[in-house]
Order: sequence, then structure tokens, then C-alpha cells
Amino acid sequence: MTGPRWNGRRMGRAGPLIALAVLLAALSLLVPDFLSFRNIGGLLLSVSLVGTIAATMMLVLAMREVDLSVGSIVALSGVLAAVTIGATGSVALGILAGLAGGAAVGLVNGILVAGFRVNSLIVTLAMMEIVRGLAFLTSGGQSVSIPAERFYALGSGGVLGIGWPIWVMLASFALFGWILNRTVFGRNVLAVGGNAEAARLAGVPILRVRIAVFTAQGLVAGLAGIILAARITSGQPNTSIGLELAVISACVLGGVSLSGGVATIAGVIVGVFIMGAAQNALNLLNIPTFYQYVVRGGILLAAVVADRMRQGGGLPALPLLTRGLRRSASHV
Repeated sequence: MTGPRWNGRRMGRAGPLIALAVLLAALSLLVPDFLSFRNIGGLLLSVSLVGTIAATMMLVLAMREVDLSVGSIVALSGVLAAVTIGATGSVALGILAGLAGGAAVGLVNGILVAGFRVNSLIVTLAMMEIVRGLAFLTSGGQSVSIPAERFYALGSGGVLGIGWPIWVMLASFALFGWILNRTVFGRNVLAVGGNAEAARLAGVPILRVRIAVFTAQGLVAGLAGIILAARITSGQPNTSIGLELAVISACVLGGVSLSGGVATIAGVIVGVFIMGAAQNALNLLNIPTFYQYVVRGGILLAAVVADRMRQGGGLPALPLLTRGLRRSASHV
């Protein structure tokens, strides 16, 4: 395919990368010390939580679903790891408990969405509340200290000068990018999101694909929760509130379509760093938290509008709105 339409699609795909380049250039000029080695290291660490989970949220969104429970899973997994380590003294059992808790929530989400055909927005919204409540119940409503300093190495240690949280994020990008681009399962995920009925007729095991993706999402969110607990040296039931919005924003900014069937790991990486750079700049400029909420919400709204324009070639409601305003003005 050639011509303006093809060029427009290529520009649309390159849009997130161009936006990141412009943002980084602007921030390097406007924000003191933005490009310093120390700040870049802090930026990578700050996006590691969102980036790790965004790699699997990419698959969920590409499947034309959504998962709002990831923030609560992060909190529950951290609390489970802390409580288990405190009760048994075993770091390995604590990690297994956190991973099992996250995977179990993801499995329940998948069964309800795929097996019972309940809308994923409603299912995961309900699970967001349920799982958060379980985190508070498990912790007794307070922070749970972790009496094992060797566990802290997961959050503060590293290799080659790079912390383990960053390595986990990079591994998540590599693994799920490979799954999406190089495996039959990845092609099935895109097929289900693009046209579920056509995928079913083609023999794609839709039920298993959906359950597997939600389970993987829960497992990775559980892993992220364990890493976060190691970073803050405790399991906190009130952590990561609103994390799901940051993760979804990063994916949509990176070109993952909310209409399903379209996703690239390169785009997700770009989206994660757009979100992270914006947040980092707000912190360096000492912007009050209340204003940061406005900025983050604006980024999410812009991402959704951009997704709509990519998929529909524009905003079809705008001509109708303009026409309506003209008619109203002519009647005045």
C-alpha cells in the first residue's frame, strides 16, 4: 500500500517516538539536571513498576479487555510476602506466596471474563476493591515489616550498576515482546482483540487465551508487588492506588489500541518513558501534587483521544459539533 494513507499510518506509528524525543529535548532545556546521570538512573528506577506491569497490560488491551485490579494486586502480593516471611522466616516462601496470590487473582479475573462472559471493566473494578480489602485484612490494616534484610536486596541490589527492579522491567519487556511478536500465542492475542468471532472460526482457543493473559497479568503484578515491598522494606496495603491508570496510560500513549488487535512492545516502552519523564520533570520542578493529578489525567485523556484518531482517522464528531454550533448561532 502506498500513498497518503500509508504515510499517515507510518507517521501515526512513529508519533509516540517523536513525542518522546520532543519531550526529552524540551525537558533537557527547561529542567535543570534532567539529563544528569543520577537523574536518569532515578528515572529508570521510578518507571520500573509501571514498565514491568505495562508489558502484560499490553496483551490485555490488545485482547480488547482491561484490568483495573493491578494496583490492588501489587499491594496484596507485597503484604502476602511480608506476612509469610514474618511467619516462616523464609524469603523463598514469601516470594512464592506473593506470586501465587497475584496469579490467583489473575486467574479469577480470566475465568469470570472468559468463562462467564462478564465485562472485564466490571470484573476487574470489583476485584480492585475486593483485593484491596484482602490486603488490609491480611495486614491487619497496617504496614507489615519484613524481618529479613536479605529480602531487601531485591529492591536495592543489582548487577552491572543497574538495580534489580530495572532488570525485572527489562526482562518483562523482552519476554512479553517476544511472546507478542514471535509466538502463535501472541498472534492469537491480536486475533482475539481484532475480531473474536473470526478468531473463533479460525480455531483460536479464545477461552484459554483470555484466561492465560489475565493470569499472566496477575502473576507479573504480583512480582512487581514483591519487588516494591523489597524497595520500601515492608508490605503496605495502601500502596499503588491509581497505578492501573498510569499503566493503561503508558500503553495507550505507546500506540496500544483500546479497540484491540494493535500493540507493539516498542510503543509500550516509549509510552512508559513518556509518562516517567513527565512525572520526573514535575518532581524536579517541585510542582504541587494536586497539579500533578491534573497533568496525569490530561495525559490519559490525550492518549485516549490520540488512540481514537489513530483508529478512526480523526474525530468524526467534530464536524457534526461544528455544524450544530453554526445552526445554533444562525437561530440566535
